Amino acid sequence: MRPDPVAIFEAQRSRLLRLAYRMLGSHSEAEDMVQEAWLRWHQADFNSIAEPAAWLTRTVSRLGLDQMKSARSRRETYPGTWLPEPLVEPDDDALRPDNLTLSLMMALERLSPLERAAFLLHDVFGQPLEEVAVTINRSNAATRQLASRARAHVQIDRPRYPVPRDVGEELTRAFFEACRSGDAARLGAMLAEGATLHSDGGGKVLSYPNVIEGLENLVRLFTGLSRKFGPQMEFLGATMIDGLPGFISRIDGNLQTTALEVEGGRITALYITRNPDKLTGVLMR
Repeated sequence: MRPDPVAIFEAQRSRLLRLAYRMLGSHSEAEDMVQEAWLRWHQADFNSIAEPAAWLTRTVSRLGLDQMKSARSRRETYPGTWLPEPLVEPDDDALRPDNLTLSLMMALERLSPLERAAFLLHDVFGQPLEEVAVTINRSNAATRQLASRARAHVQIDRPRYPVPRDVGEELTRAFFEACRSGDAARLGAMLAEGATLHSDGGGKVLSYPNVIEGLENLVRLFTGLSRKFGPQMEFLGATMIDGLPGFISRIDGNLQTTALEVEGGRITALYITRNPDKLTGVLMR
C-alpha cells in the first residue's frame, strides 16, 4: 500500500514546528515556514524520497536559514529589547520535548545562522552530523566545528539547576505579590545582587528599551510600579515559560508574561514580554 503523504507530514508536524520555532523564536513565522514545507512536500515526487522525516527536516532547516538571515537584519532595527515569543508550556513536564530554556534561546541569538542550525539539528534534535552537513551544505569537518563553537557559547548560558515546577510556581506567586504590594525587603531577598531585567514591548506598549541591571535598581523599579499600578496588577496564572518558572499577568490592562531565571534560590534574570503581537493566543496555549 502506498504511504499516505498527508499522514506522514502530520506525524512530523509538531517536531517541525518545534524546530522552526527554535530557529526563529516566533510562533507565527514557524507556522508559516512549516506551511511552506507542506506545499513543497505536496509537490514532491514521493517515490524518490527514501526518508521522509529527514527530507522534511532538511526542507524546514533550509527555509529557516533563509529566514534567520532576514530576521537578524530586522532585529537590528527592533525598538528596544527583542525577546523570543513566550512558549507557555503544558502542565505535563513529560510533554516537553527538549531542554532549551528562554535564556538559552537568547544565547542562540548570538550565534550565526549556520552555528544555530548546526547546534539545533545535532545537539537538540539528534540528527547525525553527516545529515546536518548535507542540510546546511557544508563539509563534515566544517559542520563539526560550527556545532562545537555553538555548544561552547550556549554552555555558558545553560542553567545549572533546573527549578522544579512546584517550586517555580511558589516562587512566581511570591514574587508577584511582592511586586504588587511594593514590599522592598521581600523583593531584595528574592533578587540576586547582579539580577537583570529584559523587557520587550515592541515599541507598542510601555517597556524598558535597555536591560536594567542590579538589585537596587530593580527594587526601585518594582516598588515604583507598585505605587503607580499596584491595584491594577492582576495575576492570571503560574506556568513554565520555555523551561523557566513564570507567570501571566495583566498590568494596567496590558497582558504580559514574566519568566524568571533562578540560581541558588534567587532570581538572576527576568524576561518580560509585553509586545501584544507576541502574546496573541498566549492564554490558549
